[in-house]
Amino acid sequence: MQPKHVLWAILVTAIWGVNFTVIRLGLDDFPPILLNALRFAAAGALFAWFIPRPQIPFVRIVAVGLTLGVAKFTLLFVGMDAGMPAGLSSLVLQSQAFFTVIFAAAFLGERPKVPQLAGMAVAFLGLGVIALDLGQGAVASAFVIVLGAAACWGVANIQIKRSRADDMLGLMVWASLAAAPPLFALSWAFEGQDQITDALTHLSIKGVGAVAYLAIAATLIGFGLWGQLLKLYPASLVAPFSLLVPVFGLSSAALVLGETLAPLKIAGAVLVITGLAVNAGLLRKLRRAPKTSA
Repeated sequence: MQPKHVLWAILVTAIWGVNFTVIRLGLDDFPPILLNALRFAAAGALFAWFIPRPQIPFVRIVAVGLTLGVAKFTLLFVGMDAGMPAGLSSLVLQSQAFFTVIFAAAFLGERPKVPQLAGMAVAFLGLGVIALDLGQGAVASAFVIVLGAAACWGVANIQIKRSRADDMLGLMVWASLAAAPPLFALSWAFEGQDQITDALTHLSIKGVGAVAYLAIAATLIGFGLWGQLLKLYPASLVAPFSLLVPVFGLSSAALVLGETLAPLKIAGAVLVITGLAVNAGLLRKLRRAPKTSA
């Protein structure tokens, strides 16, 4: 990869890692479903007028919007609002890579390779270690909710692949537009008029900034650059950079929110990241890298 494209990949993973800290800050000002609705409404309304709709059946765009925007991100926001730490959420959500492998085998007939199965086993062991350290109660329930978000992301990945969309940014923008109305309806049904009115009539710079970051940085810049990288290089070369997302997520949560991990959670995090690396074939690529002579 060209150096500037490596920087693009690192920038995207940094944006997506910091995204979890921004969500946590945004939840101080908005109830979770409303925050999610505002994010996708802003992304759709701001960009749909100049980013063309992908030339695929609209029903496929709606399906991605419902699975990724409504199901995945609502579960993520609700889980974090219920007590799941931002840094840990950034790590657990990356288990979507393994759910994608499972669903691809079930619905696309793609047989996982031995390294993928090994990576899944190591990572799920890490998730189990993290879960054991959570004990019982609200945070443990929030962990399960975020794990559900990762599973929904895996389903969305299959939908995106089946859609055959050649413009990831366009798909995300128009899927955002499709996700916004049902999200506002869910917010009205579960969070109620009083919470919505209170949040919208007591806007702060922090809350507005959180929505802007989620809509512009995480959606427009993040998916725009990532989609361009996938056009320029094989997915197998680009995908391993996603390993940096929990690194940025954990570090930004520690710096901004003061979150820390107990030793057992650190051990679980190491297992998850190792499993992700094995699943992405990163270790195999490093072994095959040509050695330079001194």
